[in-house]
Amino acid sequence: MDVVIRPAEPGEYGTLGEITAQAFLRDGLLDFSDSDAYLDELRDVGKRAAAAEVLVAVADGTVLGGVTFVAPGGPLAEIAGPGEAEMRMLAVAPAARRRGAGEALVRACVERARAAGCLRLVLSTQRTMHAAHRIYERLGFVRVPERDWNPLPDADDTVLLAYALTL
Repeated sequence: MDVVIRPAEPGEYGTLGEITAQAFLRDGLLDFSDSDAYLDELRDVGKRAAAAEVLVAVADGTVLGGVTFVAPGGPLAEIAGPGEAEMRMLAVAPAARRRGAGEALVRACVERARAAGCLRLVLSTQRTMHAAHRIYERLGFVRVPERDWNPLPDADDTVLLAYALTL
């Protein structure tokens, strides 16, 4: 199966939004009582695509997953500093996992960051995203604990781990 990475098309936004939301829900990454607003953000691919580059992994005409690539200075950046690009909302449909789509999406972000002349590509991840951590580390990303942060300051268990790849 050949996985193709390309920009998401508007007709795929709904599918990718649902893949992203379901991936986060099924992996236990969201607390339903506190995350309704973030769930809406995960589903709103059109909003992301208006402010950043949304990429999809496609095989045999089926969207397997996607990621948001935030160029330096982009409005969706959460932890990126000067000269850094950021990768957000990586998600692969549960049925499509372990087929290379997640790694291909990360590699596409690395290529875009290099092409833009970035110093680093950064990302935030939850502690329990072990499969994603393995991809990041295999591709050379390292933990940068001094950049860990909490998007919900009232909830101690929502600290996001920061990773960076020096380009």
